[in-house]
Amino acid sequence: MNTNSENSLPYSKVIYDITKFTHLDYPNHLACIVWFNGCNMRCDFCYNKSIVFSKVGLYDFEDALSFLKTRVNLLDAVVLSGGEASSHELVDFCKEIKQLGFLIKLDTNGTNHETLKKLLELRLLDYVALDYKAPKEKFRQITHSNRYEEFSKSLDLLIHSDIDYEVRTTLHNDLLNEDDVNAIIFDLSQRGYHRKYYIQKFLDTGSNIGNLTNSPKSFEPSKLLKNLEIVLR
Repeated sequence: MNTNSENSLPYSKVIYDITKFTHLDYPNHLACIVWFNGCNMRCDFCYNKSIVFSKVGLYDFEDALSFLKTRVNLLDAVVLSGGEASSHELVDFCKEIKQLGFLIKLDTNGTNHETLKKLLELRLLDYVALDYKAPKEKFRQITHSNRYEEFSKSLDLLIHSDIDYEVRTTLHNDLLNEDDVNAIIFDLSQRGYHRKYYIQKFLDTGSNIGNLTNSPKSFEPSKLLKNLEIVLR
């Protein structure tokens, strides 16, 4: 399998680690998580700091596939996460995973639109979790990237696809307030998004890119627009 690409990090071990079992990360399925090195964002609230800045991991693609072969008929699915998994060459890897009979979920920030489009066209994904980091006006401030337009194209791509997917936002009260989240809700509604919208609370693990701690500021879900069904995690 040729899984090397100019888009991959310049190391063969592009997989930071593998979580061998989870029943939380793929809805209604038993899965493992393949964590990819590196990310093209530097979100202040990100607690996967070691993964984001990692340049070499524990495993290469063949290592991961060898592990997956031992989990056939034991797990339902594989979650590709990171870091940003879509920054790596995933097509051949996903083909091998599908041949083993697993479902594939991709966790993504949506900023590698062409990769996502190719994976969808080849029917290599079964579920996508797309992170809507911030409204356009705050996107660069929070992600330290200028990739909103790429994200926007990926969001539209998913909305007009037939794949099962979700949109989610991580909430830190110092970074986003009710008006910011309402801007996201309004944008989703205008684009034709009619699924559940997930708001997940910032997790203070003691280490994150922005050195954030839990905020004393309050957040009132009752002030949010009712355009969408909102699920608080």
